[in-house]
Amino acid sequence: MRAKQAEKRYKNLIGGKWLAAHSRKTFENRNPADRDDLLGTFPSSGKADVAAAVAAAKDAFATWRLVPAPRRAEILYRAGELLAQRKEVYAREMTREMGKVLEETCGDVQEAIDTAFYMAGEGRRLFGQTTPSELPNKFAMSVRMPVGVCGMIAPWNFPMAIPSWKLFPALVAGNTCVIKPAEDTPLSTHNLVQTLMDAGLPPGVVNVVHGFGPDAGAPLVEHPDVRAISFTGSSEVGRIVGQVAAAHFKPCSLEMGGKNAMIVMDDANLDLAVEGALWGAFGTTGQRCTATSRILLHKKIARVFTEQLVARTKNLRIGNGLEKGIQMGPQVNQQQIETSARYVKIALAEGAKLLVGGKPLRGAAHAKGFFFAPTIFSEVEPTMRIAQEEVFGPVLSLLQFGTFEQAIEIANGIEYGLSTSIYTRDVNRAYAAVRDLEAGITYVNAPTIGAEVHLPFGGVKQTGNGHREGGTGAIDFYTTWKSVYVDYSDRLQRAQID
Repeated sequence: MRAKQAEKRYKNLIGGKWLAAHSRKTFENRNPADRDDLLGTFPSSGKADVAAAVAAAKDAFATWRLVPAPRRAEILYRAGELLAQRKEVYAREMTREMGKVLEETCGDVQEAIDTAFYMAGEGRRLFGQTTPSELPNKFAMSVRMPVGVCGMIAPWNFPMAIPSWKLFPALVAGNTCVIKPAEDTPLSTHNLVQTLMDAGLPPGVVNVVHGFGPDAGAPLVEHPDVRAISFTGSSEVGRIVGQVAAAHFKPCSLEMGGKNAMIVMDDANLDLAVEGALWGAFGTTGQRCTATSRILLHKKIARVFTEQLVARTKNLRIGNGLEKGIQMGPQVNQQQIETSARYVKIALAEGAKLLVGGKPLRGAAHAKGFFFAPTIFSEVEPTMRIAQEEVFGPVLSLLQFGTFEQAIEIANGIEYGLSTSIYTRDVNRAYAAVRDLEAGITYVNAPTIGAEVHLPFGGVKQTGNGHREGGTGAIDFYTTWKSVYVDYSDRLQRAQID
């Protein structure tokens, strides 16, 4: 029996001070694998807290934007070093608050470390252009300028990695930030920002406001002093965020849903493809926007692949991610369990065949958590809802095709366009797939998950609105261009006239 722990009370970070919500309301952060495990309470913030955080960020921007970019980058580099030292501690706390197995949460923290070091390098780049002027004795160039106060709304499935994608490029570019973490995973963002403070980040440059979307997220998007919004979450909420931002003429980066397809050709290495399917479909309990939620199987190998995949799936060990040997953790909350169960009913009603799973796990080992059995459906048709709509849980659809062209058509026949993959030994087909798949990411002989921080991350269609996180794509969003003309002719020169 676990000894009773002293309740930890966390606060918002506003202007360098840890403050309770104006309302004094709080919410609990509990382990989805063991609801008896309370990590702490966090402020349930509202409009007044957001306003205070934005005001602090606006004040800090006046001086932070003038700090040379290489000096800003040094803080990020120190933060990366501190994260590396604290990796195990932060990963264990992340597993407790959102359920991923410890190996995965270590990877989540590592992604923040990688982002810190990558963006620290950008402090000595942030390149613009120089170009010849059309007039004599005149110099022309462009430079990147910070946007100002940036509002950020982060998801719960990568509660340190994704906030790092947002915060680090914004900071190295000279912006100040207000971030609202997901209410399911506030501690990991708290730990990330505490690390930035320990690395020497000045007060007010990053501010954290905890709370729920309607109470804290909406005021952040609407605030007139917030110059740009970065949102990661569902397409439904993202549509609202985008509309509100557009009404205020704010740049808005939306990273939303996916219904990602993995194509397995008849010449594929099937053992490798099965390994990829298990990891892509059930890693993070299927709670990734890049999760492999559809597997498209060539008819020649469909039976053998399916048999192998089902057998391996039945042997997956599901439980508390802190326990040794566990391969899949819980879903993050009861709502996600209900969503998975609802889509199982929808699939059965549509005529799909349930091969394994399909229900919550209620045994003694799972009684205190939100566990759902890894689930596979076969005989899925491309038009079924189970093949079109994002579940965000451990629910996988198997579809069949006869030709490469049919596979591409099925893969593209959805509203989303985030990640895709193909398993084949045919280099010609591989490159044709890279060309023809409508997605922001395509893998060859790997599942649909595994993005690296130095390349752009994002999708097309209803997955996003064209902006990218990661790599130079993030720098593009968090900077604005200024063109500069220096005329040293000592006389009036009229461009396009003289």
